[in-house]
Amino acid sequence: MAPLAYEFPVDAAIRMFKFRRRLYYAPAFGELLRQSLAELPEDIDALLPVPLHWLRHGIRGFNQAAEMCRPIRKATGLPLVSNVCRVRATPYQSGLSAKERRRNLRRAFVVRGTISARHVLIVDDVITTGETCRQLAELLRQHGVEKVSVLAIARA
Repeated sequence: MAPLAYEFPVDAAIRMFKFRRRLYYAPAFGELLRQSLAELPEDIDALLPVPLHWLRHGIRGFNQAAEMCRPIRKATGLPLVSNVCRVRATPYQSGLSAKERRRNLRRAFVVRGTISARHVLIVDDVITTGETCRQLAELLRQHGVEKVSVLAIARA
């Protein structure tokens, strides 16, 4: 689910947030996501902000999905799934076709340890083709998660 369309001015705000470190957008985006929780299933028992590779996290200085997840976590008290990692430093997804995105993300994520949650909410900034969320959902299901939902700011 994504409450907004990825078009002006939302696209410009997301790009400023992610690539120009305009962290003041995080609380507003997070609050928008928190308000959208009412439209999601009630049995969600954990949150998973889409993981960044350690190198990109170091360059950017923050994980935008984790920042947007803070108001949701505060409002719900839900735990974070913290043992899903991005192990491949993939190129940016923007500008790639659906096939290229699928190839780009193949084996990009791993689970270290176990996941005890039954219904995980993946939190991301933008859903374009849905490939990132699909890859993560497939991985979560392989590790015993029964249901996966997705919440993002915008959908392309």
